[in-house]
Amino acid sequence: GKATAQGHAGAQFNLGFVYIGGCGVPKDDRLAVEWYTKAAAQGDAGAQFNLGTMYRTGRGVPKDGRLAVEWYGKAAAQGHADAQFNLGNMYRTGHGVPK
Repeated sequence: GKATAQGHAGAQFNLGFVYIGGCGVPKDDRLAVEWYTKAAAQGDAGAQFNLGTMYRTGRGVPKDGRLAVEWYGKAAAQGHADAQFNLGNMYRTGHGVPK
């Protein structure tokens, strides 16, 4: 829509959510990643958290612990509690961080 084309982070996040869940459109994890990345680049903590999870699990992207930590870190710095929890777990287990 117009809001996503104009770069509205909330609209981009919502479009990512639509594609990951297949809400009224065919499920498309890669498109979800694309829209989450656009919203995350504008500082949307929810999109940053979702990208962290997608990189951690390899959904729609190749698994990449380092990128998962990076995106969780950005969301955690904004006070996103789930990102803080997941980031702590990644440090605890050594996934995506220097050992």
